[in-house]
Amino acid sequence: MSHPTADLRVVLVVASVRPDRFGSTVAAWATARIVAHGGTCLDVVDLMELDLPAGLDGGGDTERWRSRVDAADAFVVLTPEYNHGYPGYLKTAIDSVVDEWQAKPVAFVSYGGGAGGARSVEQLRQVFAELDAVTVRESVTLVRVWDMFDDGGCLGSPAGPDRAMRAMLDRLIWWGWTLRAARPPAALAEVAS
Repeated sequence: MSHPTADLRVVLVVASVRPDRFGSTVAAWATARIVAHGGTCLDVVDLMELDLPAGLDGGGDTERWRSRVDAADAFVVLTPEYNHGYPGYLKTAIDSVVDEWQAKPVAFVSYGGGAGGARSVEQLRQVFAELDAVTVRESVTLVRVWDMFDDGGCLGSPAGPDRAMRAMLDRLIWWGWTLRAARPPAALAEVAS
């Protein structure tokens, strides 16, 4: 499949909102890898910077968030694993918009202790399936992440994570263009009704 000359619009969602989070370090690495990969126009959304009230009633930054999700062709969700799950505020962000996720691919970069966030990704795949989004099989899993990065935010052994990121982005971009071409605005609304 040949792609138009325009770049695919990808949103990187930084999911942790804890003040002492390690997510900023991982997000800086992921951002650099996505930019270096090419073929995308990247929008980084740090959930820590958004006020998203629970529920579908809106308020706060809900409309600004909705417009960024709507404008995106694809997503990379960067999530830690907290107590064998993903952050609660990420669920609030996902649930605060609904239709805007439809027929768009979602990839995952997860991090944490021994499981590297894999359990949070397993749960998120179910959530996004219910929203009619397509999750990408390939992912990046950073196990014992605190030991992987030095004090300057550089990976000590980048070969494996960089290779996983390239494979994930290749697949995400393919799905992004494929679903963008197949996503006429009214078609999904007709199917859902």
